[in-house]
Amino acid sequence: MPAVIVDCAIYRDGRRTDGPEDFSDALAEARRGGEAFLWIGLHEPTEKEFDLVSSEFGLHPLAVEDALSAHQRPKLEVYDDSLFVVLKPVVYEPESDTVSADELMVFIGDSFVVTVRHGEGAPLAAVRRRLEAEPQVLRQGPTAVLYAVSDAIVDHYIDVAGELQVDLEELETEVFAPSGSGGSGNSQTTAGRIYTFKRQVLEFRRAANPLAAPMARLAGAGVPFVHDESQPFFRDVSDHLTRATEQVEGLDRLLSDILSAHLAQMGVRQNDDMRKISAWAAMAAVPTMVAGIYGMNFDHMPELHWVWTYPAVIALMGGLVFFLYRMFKRRGWL
Repeated sequence: MPAVIVDCAIYRDGRRTDGPEDFSDALAEARRGGEAFLWIGLHEPTEKEFDLVSSEFGLHPLAVEDALSAHQRPKLEVYDDSLFVVLKPVVYEPESDTVSADELMVFIGDSFVVTVRHGEGAPLAAVRRRLEAEPQVLRQGPTAVLYAVSDAIVDHYIDVAGELQVDLEELETEVFAPSGSGGSGNSQTTAGRIYTFKRQVLEFRRAANPLAAPMARLAGAGVPFVHDESQPFFRDVSDHLTRATEQVEGLDRLLSDILSAHLAQMGVRQNDDMRKISAWAAMAAVPTMVAGIYGMNFDHMPELHWVWTYPAVIALMGGLVFFLYRMFKRRGWL
């Protein structure tokens, strides 16, 4: 069990205090302390390991099942003895320009907070240090932990959205660059990059968009186990979340426009290619036609026995081809 417990501490009057190493004894001490609470952090516990915690803290079986399965949408559930919140922190990999989402579950109840983390995308050590440096916030009890965790995740949404914006600007430059100035010469590769980018944006939206309703609910009144004075803090988190989701929605719309423009460019290039092919085919058809007529070997043909017939026919074919070339060139087909 110690390998699963990342950190376990009692907070009294906004400050971390030493307590029993056993979390059940620590919970009992926190409840005896009145304004104190216990914060225990777990990382990818097994069912057997989490049973010890859930039985001690009285967590609802449905919430426990969700915390173990780790394939949940962001949500807020209220049970008799606890509040259950699912968050999905996103991770941006600059080497591969990919976005992935992990999961973080937060249980809040009578004098306790239990955080269950799946994946490596939401280390809470920095959140603990920040909270421990702000005792006035920690005095709000378990609600302060929920606010700090939510705020850190949503702020990271904004950072990831900014990284995606930079990547999109680079992709936009590549798509609209002239073909002779370093633009992408492989249309299929460019289209594949656009679709891959849309998948990253979709992954981000799956993590961020469903969180809007839980944050709005926490910013309102009447949510059990939530401190009354925390509403302005959750409103601030909700505002930041709206900013992040609106930015990503804009990226998604712009990606759709870029894809449409790229497909239109491909159509224009294909039309240009077809016009060039048609022009060259027309120029090749003229000498083919003349040579075909004079190659039928009839006895009675105009100028058949004229000494200048051969060079005259060659000159005629060359003149007709030159005429067609100038005409197509002037119309922009070549």
